Amino acid sequence: MARIAGVDLPKKKRGEIGLTYIFGIGQATAQYIRGKAGIDFSKKVDQWNDDELNAIRTIITNEFKVEGQLRSEVQMSIKRLLDIACYRG
Repeated sequence: MARIAGVDLPKKKRGEIGLTYIFGIGQATAQYIRGKAGIDFSKKVDQWNDDELNAIRTIITNEFKVEGQLRSEVQMSIKRLLDIACYRG
């Protein structure tokens, strides 16, 4: 089972779709990650080997804010808007 950034990716989905289960990664970012890691676009998540998983983990941790880090940043931004009584907040 592929576990990246604290999220279990679905086994039977294509890798591009499976990566979108991580908060903060959309389809375009998933394509970028798979291209940079050098993984074939037709492979499903359960077909990835350990080297490919490590390459994806490394790219995500070095280049993107995802899951808890991104959620806390969004919540702090909303709180800031509420504190200054902004219409958006």
